[in-house]
Amino acid sequence: MLYLAEVQKQKGNLLTTNLLSSNSKTELKLLACQRTDQNWTTVSEDVIVAEEASKLNDGALVLVELTPNRQVQRIQEAGRPLVNILQNFSRQLEKFKLKEDEIDQWKQSLTFQAQELNRREMEMEVRLEQLQQMEDDFHQLEAQKEEFENSRTEIEKLQQEIERNRQELEGAWEHLRGEQRRLEEFQADAKQGKGLDEEQSRALSELLDRLSSRVAPTETVREHLNFAFELVEKQQATLNQHWEKLEQQKAVAAQQQEEVDRLAQTFSDRQNTLEEAQTTFHQRSAELKVNTAILASKQEYAQILKEQLRNQEELYQQIQSLAATSGDDIPGQKVDVKALENMPLDELQKAVQDLQDKFNIDSTFVHDQEQELIYKQQAIDELQNKINQASDQDVINLEMELADEKDHYQMLNQSLVGQRRNLLQRQKLIKQHQSVLLKRQGQPVADEPEENTIDFGPILLQSENQRQQQSQELQKLQREIEQMQAGIDLAHGMIDNQSHDLQEQRQELKTMEDNLLSLRTATTECWSRVHLYQESLQPIQDCLDGLRQKLQGMVDSLAQVQETGDHQLQAIAQIRHTLLDLISQPELVAS
Repeated sequence: MLYLAEVQKQKGNLLTTNLLSSNSKTELKLLACQRTDQNWTTVSEDVIVAEEASKLNDGALVLVELTPNRQVQRIQEAGRPLVNILQNFSRQLEKFKLKEDEIDQWKQSLTFQAQELNRREMEMEVRLEQLQQMEDDFHQLEAQKEEFENSRTEIEKLQQEIERNRQELEGAWEHLRGEQRRLEEFQADAKQGKGLDEEQSRALSELLDRLSSRVAPTETVREHLNFAFELVEKQQATLNQHWEKLEQQKAVAAQQQEEVDRLAQTFSDRQNTLEEAQTTFHQRSAELKVNTAILASKQEYAQILKEQLRNQEELYQQIQSLAATSGDDIPGQKVDVKALENMPLDELQKAVQDLQDKFNIDSTFVHDQEQELIYKQQAIDELQNKINQASDQDVINLEMELADEKDHYQMLNQSLVGQRRNLLQRQKLIKQHQSVLLKRQGQPVADEPEENTIDFGPILLQSENQRQQQSQELQKLQREIEQMQAGIDLAHGMIDNQSHDLQEQRQELKTMEDNLLSLRTATTECWSRVHLYQESLQPIQDCLDGLRQKLQGMVDSLAQVQETGDHQLQAIAQIRHTLLDLISQPELVAS
C-alpha cells in the first residue's frame, strides 16, 4: 500500500563527533494512505524505521510503498507525484465548478419554467373565469331572448286584437254608410212631403244606438302598447350593457392582437439573430477542426523530431563511447622506466599484480554499470510503449517518469564515458609495467602492433551540430505547438461559451415561441368570444328593432282606429240630429 510520509532523523547523545553520523537513525512518519487512485485518507501518526531513506534530508516528503508486514518496498521523493496529485485535484475542482455552474443554470431554467407554468396556470384560471362569465351572460341572453319571444307573442296577440277591432270598425262603417244612404233617402222623401211613421223612427233610433255601442274602445289596447314599449325599452337597456361589454372585449382583443404582432416581430428578429449566431458557431467549429488537425500533424512531426533527436543522442553517445574505447587522444600516465628497472623484482611483480587486480575490479564495476545502462534503456522503451497505449490521465505521470529515467540514463552514460577512459589508461599502464617485468625476467617482449587510430572529432562535431539544429527546430516547433494549443484552448473556451449562449438563446426562443403561441391562442379565443357575442346580440337587437317597428305600426293603426271612431261618433250625432229634425213625435225625441 502506498503512503505519504515525512523523513525524520533522530540522533543519539554521543561523546565524540566522529561517531555522530554512524549512530543516526532514520524514520518515516506516515501521514496519509492511498485508498484509490484519487482517494487519500489521513492515518494515525505511525512511525516506522527506514534506513533506505537515510540519504534524504530531514523533513522531506516521500512516497513509500509498504508490504502488509510494514516492510519498505520502495521509496521515492513525493515532489513530482504531489504536483501531479495537485494538478489532478485542480482539474477535478475545475470540473466540479463547471458542474456547479451547469447545475445552477439548470436550477435557473427550472425556476423560470416553474414561473412560466404558474403564469400559464393563472392565465387558465382567468380564462376559466371569463368562460364562466360568458356562460352566465349567454344564459342571461337566452332568458332575455325568451322574454323577447314572450313579448313578441303578446304583441302579436295585441296586433290581432287591433286587426279584429279594425275589421269590426270597418263593418260598422259599412253599416253606417248604409244608414246614411237610408237617411239621405228619408231626407229626400221628407223634402217630397213624406214623413216617417212610428215604426220606422223606432227602427232608426235602435240602429243609431247600436252604432254608438259598436264603437271600439282603444284605452285598453293603448295600455297594452305602452306596457309593450316599456318592456322593449327595458330589454334595450339590458342589451346596451351587453353591447358595451362587447366593445370592451373588442378593445381587449385589439390590444392582444397588437401584442401578438409585436411579439411575432421580436420572435422573428431573435430567430434571425440565432441563425446568424449558429452560422458563426459552425464556421468557428470548422476552423477549430482544421487547427486541431494542423496541431495533430505538428505534434506528430514533433514526436518524429524527438525520436530523431533521441536517436541522434544515442548515436552521439555511441560514437563518444567508441572514441573513448579506441584510445584515441587518451593521454597515458608517464612511467619512470629506470625506476622500474632498478626496483627489486619481487616489488615489481607485486606492483604489476596490484595493478592487474585493481583493473579487474574496475572492469567488473564498468561491466555492471553497462548492464544497468541496458536495463535503463529497456525501462525507457517500456515506458514509451505505455505512453503510446495509455489514456490522457495517465500520460502526464508516465511522461514525468520517462523524463526521470532519461535523466538517470544520461547521467549514468556520462559517468561511464570517464570510467572507460580511466580503464584504458590503467590498461596501458599495466602493459608498460608488464613490458619492463618481462625484460627483467629475460622473457621476450612481443612488439605491439601499431594501432590504426581514427579521428572521431569531425564526426562528433557534425553530430553535435545536427543535434543542435534538430533541437532548435524542435524547440521552435514546440513553441508553435504551444501557441496553437493556447489558441485552440481559447477557441474551445469561446466555442463552449458560444454553445452555452446558443443553448440559452434557443431556450429563450422556445419560451418566446410558447408565449407567442399561448398569446395567439388567447387572442383567437378572445376574437371568437367577440364574434360569438356579436352573433348572439345582433339577432336579438334585430328582433328588438322589429318589435319596436311593429309596435310603432300598431300605435299608428290605433291612432287611425281612434280617429275613425271619432268620425263615426260625429256621424252618428249628425244622423241623430237630423232625425230629431225629421221626427216631431215626443217619444222619438226622448229616445
